[in-house]
Amino acid sequence: MQTITADQVPVAENPHGVDVRHIHSTPHVTVSQITLQPGEVVKPHKAPVDAFFYVLEGTATVEIEGESTQAPRDTLVPSATGHMHSIRNETDGVVRFLVVKTPNPKP
Repeated sequence: MQTITADQVPVAENPHGVDVRHIHSTPHVTVSQITLQPGEVVKPHKAPVDAFFYVLEGTATVEIEGESTQAPRDTLVPSATGHMHSIRNETDGVVRFLVVKTPNPKP
């Protein structure tokens, strides 16, 4: 059995300049953990596949297609293929969440 601990996965280079760790990847799905410090942002972009965000820690501000919501811990927010989305940390604490994309856009 394989187990993966996110803190043992290296931070990936990304256009957002934030802590992104690609913790699992198959041709069918990719799972990444993103940690945002106060004020950090995953800049608006469109995903070429379906995705969802699951908040593990803190409260993220998620914007999809111009609609914004506060997503506290244990909240899942889906984003359909081609929808413009961004995620911000507007709090004084850390925000940590999973991003699951299916199918994997880079198999």
